Amino acid sequence: MPILTLENACLAFGHFALLDHTELVLDDGERVALIGRNGTGKSSLLQILAGNSRLDDGTLWHRDVASVAFVAQEPSFVGAHTIFEAVAQGLGRAADLLVAYHELTHRLAEGEHSDALMDELHEVQQKLEAADAWRLETRVEQTLAQLALDGDAAITSLSGGNLKRVALARALVAEPSLLLLDEPTNHLDLDGIRWLEDMLMNFRGCAVVVTHDRRFLDRIATKVVELDRGRLTAFPGNFAAYQQRKADMLAAEAQQSAKFDKFLAEEEVWIRQGVKARRTRNEGRVLRLEQLRRDRAARRDLQGSVNISLARGEVSGKLVAELEGVDKAFGSRVVVKDFSCRILRGDRIGFIGPNGAGKTTLLKLILGDLEADAGTVELGTKLTVAYFDQFRAALDENAALQDVISPGSDYVELNGQKKHVISYLADFLFPAERARSPVKSLSGGERARLLLARLFAKPANAIVLDEPTNDLDIETLELLEELLQDYKGTVFLVSHDRAFLDNVVTQVIAAEGDGYWKEYVGGYEDWERQRPAAGSSPAQAVKKETPPAKSAEPEKKSAPKVKLSFKEQRELDGLPERLAALEKEQADLTARLADPALYRDAPELARLQARVAVIEDEQLSALERWEALEKKVAGG
Repeated sequence: MPILTLENACLAFGHFALLDHTELVLDDGERVALIGRNGTGKSSLLQILAGNSRLDDGTLWHRDVASVAFVAQEPSFVGAHTIFEAVAQGLGRAADLLVAYHELTHRLAEGEHSDALMDELHEVQQKLEAADAWRLETRVEQTLAQLALDGDAAITSLSGGNLKRVALARALVAEPSLLLLDEPTNHLDLDGIRWLEDMLMNFRGCAVVVTHDRRFLDRIATKVVELDRGRLTAFPGNFAAYQQRKADMLAAEAQQSAKFDKFLAEEEVWIRQGVKARRTRNEGRVLRLEQLRRDRAARRDLQGSVNISLARGEVSGKLVAELEGVDKAFGSRVVVKDFSCRILRGDRIGFIGPNGAGKTTLLKLILGDLEADAGTVELGTKLTVAYFDQFRAALDENAALQDVISPGSDYVELNGQKKHVISYLADFLFPAERARSPVKSLSGGERARLLLARLFAKPANAIVLDEPTNDLDIETLELLEELLQDYKGTVFLVSHDRAFLDNVVTQVIAAEGDGYWKEYVGGYEDWERQRPAAGSSPAQAVKKETPPAKSAEPEKKSAPKVKLSFKEQRELDGLPERLAALEKEQADLTARLADPALYRDAPELARLQARVAVIEDEQLSALERWEALEKKVAGG
């Protein structure tokens, strides 16, 4: 029996039909990949399946016992301060009771005791028993353990990848029959993506996923559903199977359309014949021609393809950059340690590493945008760099699209030839009527296309792509891959899209841990084969080779343990959270200091650098205090 059925579904924005009398059936155990071009309505369809939006027409049927959980592209946790509270939100009305109980027991554990507190705790316990919510608390704890999340950690201290994990935990704790995920791989690093794959492979219900990560789809999908020109078409199997079936279907559709157009043309010739034809006119044939005209007007042809071309800059020198023994640290955090490499014109380099490893920092060192603490960086000659920013910071929200591409001019110059800016925008699927629209009116995928259009209109001999695959549809990704493969300049690519890395880069620079980086020939798959065994790193290898020397002093008898005072115990319990907050602030400041634009604002730069120094002192003091309290507990 299906979990969900969509029948004769219609949804339109203005005159554009996102769903045009289409159907969908979802069954238990299916892992469905929902794909389609940017702007076709995939996110809108997920909102309808989740019950957050309504169809204009048609019916949506859910099985009576089916429960639905939805994880948005950018999850929010309104009212939640800790991870436990955020995950408990997935339980609905029981969440408030569990959160209240969790807070009261935490206050007791910290040593707070009063009659009012005990009465409040007793009242909450009674409500939990009446609602049979004890089982739900166990479910929250189990979900936190499965996803390796600390329930007491503050939501505000989490990175984008960990926020996505918490959102997934909130969805899973409800044990949904139907799990809806909108771009779940965005903000996740490679380890996070592999973890998500494993989680979905073990999920017992039905999952519907919107993503453009082809390697991810190949592994998890049991069915691909394509939203194309308002219609939903299901293809059994994974993404590779879909590609073959889709190619066959498009060929058959093109052949059928050609026959239709030929027949319509013949009928149009007949109806325009002279007086003799009109005397012998078959009224049935006339009616059929009128219907053919209506069918032709209603037929929605394939959307156009992005026509990407790249303005070639002056050829750079053969040497792009050479690094020798480069070190870079921010306070006590070592980001790059003893790194050497030589990059030549035409190299296509991918950077691989977990979130926060320092990929962007290393890239800025290579391009001379950041000064190394030690070692030498030699840059080549005639180097012109164009940047694609994953945060779209280069786009002015209020600027018109044509002003973003060619400010103050109606033309762009591509390889010595002028092209009108409206025609150029059309190559990136922006119709002429939107040329004066502001950037803030664009979707995420449209912003990515606009940034590519701006990037490729500027002559450059080196391009930097920082997470370019986020929000781009699969067809545009494939066209971008072809362009980069034929590009004669140098490419620097930061991406977690494994298929994109394999299809573009010729070498990989990967984080090995502890600030060490290493070059590998080939793409992602080649790195996977050559990478060190999990858990090993150059720093760890050094530690293994030089075991600590045994002390010649006789072992001292351990002194009896000393119990800390209530105040000291609270201080000790709060130190890990204090250090985590300092580390997060330090990471945020490090990211700001890595921005070259900051160095034009001398007062702000001085303020941030001073704060970094203070943070280092605070961290050192906290660590020393932690050590002193631990020694006191151990009787030292």
